[in-house]
Amino acid sequence: MPKSKRDKKVSLTKTSRKGLEVKQGLIQELRKCVDTYKYLFVLSVENMRNNKLKDVRNAWKHSRLFFGKNKVMTVALGKDPCDEYKDNLHKLGKSLKGEVGILFTNRTEKEVREWFNQFKETDFARAGNKATYGVVLDEGPLEQFTHSMEPQLRQLGLPTALKKGVVTLLSDYEVCKEGDTLTPEQARILKLFGYQMAEFNVSIKSMWVSETGEFQQFAEGDEMEEEDDDDEQEAAE
Repeated sequence: MPKSKRDKKVSLTKTSRKGLEVKQGLIQELRKCVDTYKYLFVLSVENMRNNKLKDVRNAWKHSRLFFGKNKVMTVALGKDPCDEYKDNLHKLGKSLKGEVGILFTNRTEKEVREWFNQFKETDFARAGNKATYGVVLDEGPLEQFTHSMEPQLRQLGLPTALKKGVVTLLSDYEVCKEGDTLTPEQARILKLFGYQMAEFNVSIKSMWVSETGEFQQFAEGDEMEEEDDDDEQEAAE
């Protein structure tokens, strides 16, 4: 009789007692979700924003969503065929790199993909983001700012002064060019003037089906293709 993959002890070294308990609890919770839900998706987030992620969580209250602690989640699923919790889960664990999360749900693949394909929201770019277009501020009064803001604008590099109590840009000012890697000052200026260059969106990297143990890897485009792997294991009964 084959040895059950569920009866496994997980070793987490170099961890404090309290931290160990938290990690072990997360592992148990993840494995409970594996047993409970029909589908498991690895989601990749671009331009992470906590407030936007909260919207995703609210929309998927009927499911379970885990973000962060990629190493612990990988341990829960399994790093290789020898220690995976269920057949082919170690393949999905390989997708847990960068800003990713795991969605456990009973909604179908079509429902999940359609929802996330439509969920895109713009936001202000941060330092390190690429400028998606060039921005030049025109010379003249900046009546949207109070006089107390003038020193702050000047510190950001803008050629400003107070004229009759009105913040005024003394000359045209190029904030950024398309493709520039934004500095903290540029990102702050763009936010102050209301230019949004970042898009929060979630893409699906891979999927695992509990009933069959089937693993699928998402392609870059809209199509999804099954992973071509010579050592792919037989689907779970």
